[in-house]
Amino acid sequence: MRKLILLSIGTLTAMAAWTVLIFVGLSHGWWRTDPGARGGVAEFFAVSAEAIGAAEQGAVAFVLLEKGEIAGEHYFSAGVPVTRDTLFQLASLSKWVTALGVLKLAADGKLDLDAPVSRYLTRWQLPESEFGTEGVTARRLLSHMAGLTDGLGYLGFEPGTPVQTIEASLTEAADAMPSADGRTLVGIEPGKTWSYSGGGYALLELLIEEISGEPFGVYMKRAVFDPLGMSHSTFDLAEAEKMGLAPCFDEAGAPCAYHEFAAPAAASLQASAADLVRFIEAQRRGAGRDFLPPDIAAAMMTPHASQYGIPIWGLGIMLYAGAPGGGFIIGHDGMNFPAIETTARLDPATGDGIIVLATGNPGLAATLGGEWVYWHTGRVDVRTLDHMIPQAGMAVIAGWILLLALAVIMAFRMRRSETPKSS
Repeated sequence: MRKLILLSIGTLTAMAAWTVLIFVGLSHGWWRTDPGARGGVAEFFAVSAEAIGAAEQGAVAFVLLEKGEIAGEHYFSAGVPVTRDTLFQLASLSKWVTALGVLKLAADGKLDLDAPVSRYLTRWQLPESEFGTEGVTARRLLSHMAGLTDGLGYLGFEPGTPVQTIEASLTEAADAMPSADGRTLVGIEPGKTWSYSGGGYALLELLIEEISGEPFGVYMKRAVFDPLGMSHSTFDLAEAEKMGLAPCFDEAGAPCAYHEFAAPAAASLQASAADLVRFIEAQRRGAGRDFLPPDIAAAMMTPHASQYGIPIWGLGIMLYAGAPGGGFIIGHDGMNFPAIETTARLDPATGDGIIVLATGNPGLAATLGGEWVYWHTGRVDVRTLDHMIPQAGMAVIAGWILLLALAVIMAFRMRRSETPKSS
């Protein structure tokens, strides 16, 4: 019996060790496909620019930063040429910029990040819920920890189609992606579980308007764009087209039309690569251009949500991986229909970063962003990890089955060896 107990303990220990081994290996890229030599910054840039050109479709703006300075920039378009000042639709990358607008209200003493947002709202309120609404705060909305279960994801409205008001969209988004519920409501206990919510950022847009007394786009220009010198940024699609918007391409590289959004705070800032460089620079530690007070800036980059025990979200930003000098690689990705994909990622301690704005190139922005994170940190970014979790789970289960099978065989042999032989 003692041997069987020891065997059970050993098997459980081996199963735990196998699980840890798989996930440590996953985060360190042990099974990651090698994208090829990357060498220094210049080589990483050259290989990445070559990959952009190889696609031969869509429009792309690619900027690589080193110590806060532009180490390389590359622009490509199968249509009208694009430059550093050409505006691209940023999709959910817009949320990072919106977050700065929200945190600026907190810095100015106009918003308590931990107060129920209902206290500031008059035009719309969250529906009553078994979990109440008092736990829905700006801090939790920024980190997708407010318990909202809308699952948005917006498709946007085609040209010529009436766009919902922000209040109507919060009640039920007419342009919800098929996988989304579309109703902004409290479906799980606030503060307990991370659940990505575009509706939460629509609610933050309304919050900004209620507190500032200004239309959202007007406030963002006054409070964020103008102070940061972002002269080629707007939440208004018509204005973006006048300023010079990159051509829209679908996933096959064919021309298409941009969609408009009821909640631009969540999905449709249009901005240039040059403006995003200015935006990123304002958040680099020690850059001398501190946009937010140190305590709020630090809170923004502190983990507020995790999955599988891995920190994944700060206030308005993704936490992609641990940074070499401490802290995290921060930033945001974006994806809009039909084939708009963006990413901006930064090591706040060093000023190193990457910006990829693309239309008509499915997967390009996330791939280059993930390769940069791995090149810079030696770790796989959380977005890539999320896609690899199912395969890792299968590897864990396969290992468990093998270990359990071995344990059963060993236990059987132990039993046979202990059974007295008949004379």
